[in-house]
Amino acid sequence: PVCSMGNSTSRLYSALAKTLSSGTVSQHQDCLEQPDSAQLDPIDPKDLLEECQMVLQKRPPRFQRSFVNLRKNAAGNHRPIRVMQWNILAQALGEGKDNFVQCPMEALKWEERKCLILEEILAYKPDILCLQEVDHYFDTFEPLLSRLGYQCTFFPKPWSPCLDVEQNNGPDGCALFFVKERFQLVNSANIRLTAMKLKTNQVAIAQTLKCNETGRLFCIAVTHLKARTGWERFRSAQGCDLLQNLKSITQGAKIPLIVCGDFNAEPTEEVYREFSNSSLNLNSAYKLLSPDGQSEPPYTTWKIRPSGECRHTLDYIWYSQHALNVNSALGLLTEEQIGPNRLPSFNYPSDHLSLVCDFSFNQDPDRLL
Repeated sequence: PVCSMGNSTSRLYSALAKTLSSGTVSQHQDCLEQPDSAQLDPIDPKDLLEECQMVLQKRPPRFQRSFVNLRKNAAGNHRPIRVMQWNILAQALGEGKDNFVQCPMEALKWEERKCLILEEILAYKPDILCLQEVDHYFDTFEPLLSRLGYQCTFFPKPWSPCLDVEQNNGPDGCALFFVKERFQLVNSANIRLTAMKLKTNQVAIAQTLKCNETGRLFCIAVTHLKARTGWERFRSAQGCDLLQNLKSITQGAKIPLIVCGDFNAEPTEEVYREFSNSSLNLNSAYKLLSPDGQSEPPYTTWKIRPSGECRHTLDYIWYSQHALNVNSALGLLTEEQIGPNRLPSFNYPSDHLSLVCDFSFNQDPDRLL
C-alpha cells in the first residue's frame, strides 16, 4: 500500500512512502537490504520542500529562527560542517502516551507532522543529522533521506515504549544520517548502554567519518538517555558507559568528537558534569550563545502535561573544544513564538527544539591527525 502525504497526490512521494505492514525490526531489515529501485533515484530537496508545504498549507507558517555567528574572524579554510540534533517525538508516544493536554490531536496527525519535521530538516540542510525517538525510520526517514544523498543508520531501543501503543509503527530509536558526498564512513558502532553493569533500554550510535575536503577524521555520536525524575544515578551510569566507549573509539580524544543527544538531564545533574569534566575535553556548544559563554539555554523542551508545565534544558551538542570550533549556532524559539499552549503544536512538530551548529576544524598543526 502507498501512503500519500496528506491531500497531495504527488508521484514523488508516492514512490517513496511505502507503508510497511509489520512493526518488527527484523522484517523491516529485509527492506533495507533489498531496496526498491525507485528508492535509489535521487530527489531534489526543493521538490520535497514544495511537497511538504502543499500538505501544510492549512497550518500556520514555520517559525523563523536565526543563526548566531560565534566566530568573528573565522578563517575560511574549509566549508563548515553543519550538525543538527533533534528529538523529533515518536509518533506512537505523541498520540498514545505523552498526554500533551494543550495540543489538539489534529496537530499530531502523522501525515502532516512528518511534513513539519521534513520541512525543518530541509530548511537547515544539515551535513549530519542526529535524531531521537524515530519510529518511522523505515517507511519515511530512510527512504527519503537516502534519496537526498544521506547515508542512514538506525538503532532501535530493545524494549521501546512505542510497542505498548496500539497500531504502533515499531520500536523507536536513535538515527544518524550524514551526507555521502562530504564524508566517508570509516567505522560504525551501535552501542547498547549499560548501567551498574546491566544492559539498559537506551542506545547510542557512534561513527568515525573522514571529511573528504580536509582529510580529517572525526567521530559523531547520537544518544538518548533514560527519562524521568528519580533516575539521575542511572543516567549518570549510562553517561559513564558512553564516555568509556567514546574514549576507546576516539583513541583517548586523538580523534575529534561531536556528541548529540537528548540526555534527559538538566545542567545541574551529575551526567552533565561527567561530560563537562571528561578527559575527552568536551564543551557544550549551546553554552556559547549565553553572554558569558558559560550558561546553557533556559530550555530546549517546553510542554504541558496533566501534571503541569515542563520547561527544561535536556538536549545538547558536545564537541572536542581543542580540535573543533563552533562557527555559529541556531537561536532557539522565543516564549512568544512557542505560544501559551507550548509544544508540540500546529506550528511545531515536537516537544523538543532542534539544535543546529556549524563546526570547523581547529588549524593548530600540532593537532592534525
